[in-house]
Amino acid sequence: MAGQNESSGFEFLLWGLSERPEQQRLLFLLFLWLYVLTVAGNLLIVLAIGADPRLHTPMYFFLASLSCADILFTSTTVPKALLNIHSRSRAISYAGCLAQLYFFLTFGDMDIFLLATMAYDRYAAICHPLHYRAMMSPGRCVLLVTFCWALTNLVAMTHTLLVFRLSFCSREVIRDFFCDLGPLMKVSCSDTRVNELVLLLLGGAVILIPLLLILVSYLCITVAILRVPSAQGRLKAFSTCGSHLAVVALFFGTVIRAYLCPSSSSSESVAEDTAAAVMYTVVTPLLNPCIYSLRNRDVKRALLRLLRGQVSCSCSP
Repeated sequence: MAGQNESSGFEFLLWGLSERPEQQRLLFLLFLWLYVLTVAGNLLIVLAIGADPRLHTPMYFFLASLSCADILFTSTTVPKALLNIHSRSRAISYAGCLAQLYFFLTFGDMDIFLLATMAYDRYAAICHPLHYRAMMSPGRCVLLVTFCWALTNLVAMTHTLLVFRLSFCSREVIRDFFCDLGPLMKVSCSDTRVNELVLLLLGGAVILIPLLLILVSYLCITVAILRVPSAQGRLKAFSTCGSHLAVVALFFGTVIRAYLCPSSSSSESVAEDTAAAVMYTVVTPLLNPCIYSLRNRDVKRALLRLLRGQVSCSCSP
């Protein structure tokens, strides 16, 4: 079995987005359109923030980093799914599957850590305004993002190496539209108890600790907002925080469903897992530019200046 993993002809078959032939054309057009919108929206946010010196603040630096991560995160899975639908082939090589798994985990975990970092930034700005410049200096912002990238690569490499030690039978069907930890472990021919334990402990920590940090940050922000004397000011702050928390709830809810809640191999369960995967790999990266940016007047002005060609690019926080 282990020898088959290393052979040049070894490959898996991806379940895909749907098994019904009559739905393939519609799914191709839908996901192509969603992918183009996701990349274009996030890319515009990055360019607008980089081009407008007035947006060179920690909040927008983290937002630009999140948009970059979202572009890479979506590009890890959707193009391959579109290619499989277009070519009517569900095959993916063993090496290609492991590479997709590594980059998917890297950029997915980066989204999690950046959401937590952005929540901490808002906590520092609202709850400690007098110390905000010291707490979120440019050097510290760069250090935070660099630390996030290093940590996500370490986590992704750990999971990928643990999958590499497993044995698989050729042309096994991975019950998802991309290579992910759970579906890969289900088709392994060897003992996966170590992988499952690491997924539960390490994966749980990567998901739940940032989520706890986000919730505590927004709890402190809520307490601070309630002290604001202006009702209009409170309403505006709650509206912004509510939108952010909606994205956090959507993203973390589907991620927890996928990684921390065991599912069966029934077709109904596979459909539910696929729907959850679509939510956090496609829908959330599409919504992030709208929720975090397009409701912001400063970003809207920066986008208009960018589209009119009035830019002067500089990318420091």
